[in-house]
Amino acid sequence: MRLDEIQAALREEGLDGWLFFDHHHRDPLAYRVLQFTAGSMVSRRWYYFIPAHGEPRGLVHKIEAVTLQELRGEMLKYAAWDEMTARLSDLMGGSKKIAMQYSPNCAVPYVAMVDAGTVELIRSLGVEIATSANLIQFFEARWTKAQLESHLEAGRRIDRVRRQAFEQIGAKQRAGERVTEWDIKQFILARYRDEGVFIDHGPDVAVNGNASNPHYDPSEKACSEIKRGDHVLIDMWGKLDQPGSVYYDITWIGYCGETPPQKIQNVFDIVRTARDRAIERVQRAVAEKRELRGFEVDDAARAYIKDAGLGEYFFHRTGHSIGEEIHGTGANMDNLETHDERKILPWTCFSIEPGVYLPEFGIRSEVDVFVDETSARVTGEMQERIVVI
Repeated sequence: MRLDEIQAALREEGLDGWLFFDHHHRDPLAYRVLQFTAGSMVSRRWYYFIPAHGEPRGLVHKIEAVTLQELRGEMLKYAAWDEMTARLSDLMGGSKKIAMQYSPNCAVPYVAMVDAGTVELIRSLGVEIATSANLIQFFEARWTKAQLESHLEAGRRIDRVRRQAFEQIGAKQRAGERVTEWDIKQFILARYRDEGVFIDHGPDVAVNGNASNPHYDPSEKACSEIKRGDHVLIDMWGKLDQPGSVYYDITWIGYCGETPPQKIQNVFDIVRTARDRAIERVQRAVAEKRELRGFEVDDAARAYIKDAGLGEYFFHRTGHSIGEEIHGTGANMDNLETHDERKILPWTCFSIEPGVYLPEFGIRSEVDVFVDETSARVTGEMQERIVVI
């Protein structure tokens, strides 16, 4: 367990401690942060408290006394509910303000693992509960150097497949052969297997109005043909097929013809500029060593699209955390679906992907941004113009 790191983070957050709680494996974050596997069934509630100073300690039910055996510190025991409540006070040792996997108003649902009743119980003991959102991303969302390298290598492979996918559409059309969204999805998946890239679902290939659904996913029986004069959106993600690797996630736009229609070009230009405004906001803050929070990045992209008169057609967050899961547990670039006040930390990565979804077509431009102590950079190729197929 990373006790020294956890306690240093608690002191920096001005907290007296961090209370972990679980029942029936409802909180996977607790096991990952504490780096342990339960020593028994988890059919009874357990608690583990790490103070900002001193030794941690746990509270377990007597019939599951070995649940926390891998963790250090004294293990208090209970059987009856009133005994559990009394021991909880002993466990927290007079602490006034602690962290739990709780998010006020469920603003960060990725962290809201503790049920409302348990929150009420802890508050009834005179303890103030703060969100563990920043703590969670400190221990969950930061990458290692090896993970960064895996991301960059995945990006090189996926960017290569993306270029080939657009080329495949053009080759099929020039040959007079029918080609569908499903065909290109299968082409991408086959190339992923060749390249050693893992993906758990998708990718998304969408033409015209289908691209107005950000989570469109063609199937063999429900897909559209890709024809001359069509607008094509390809949303691709994946990671190296090896343990500990992290995702790379992009979206690009193409047009099947010599010159994209002016309306498509105009919306693409607006989305691209909104993307660049968000990237600039991140890079400027990092260069100035200024604290930056997720909602501020969303504001930068959203304001530009609103000023262009298209705000109602941008109805998702600007970006999401990226890690071993495609949607990670770090700060999201979000002031729409949630008001994400989490700080953007060094050694984290997130997407920036503003979009405009009109009834007849949708445009999204997605890149990944990695932040370290001194810089912020886009990790792969950036789309500057519509791909002419």
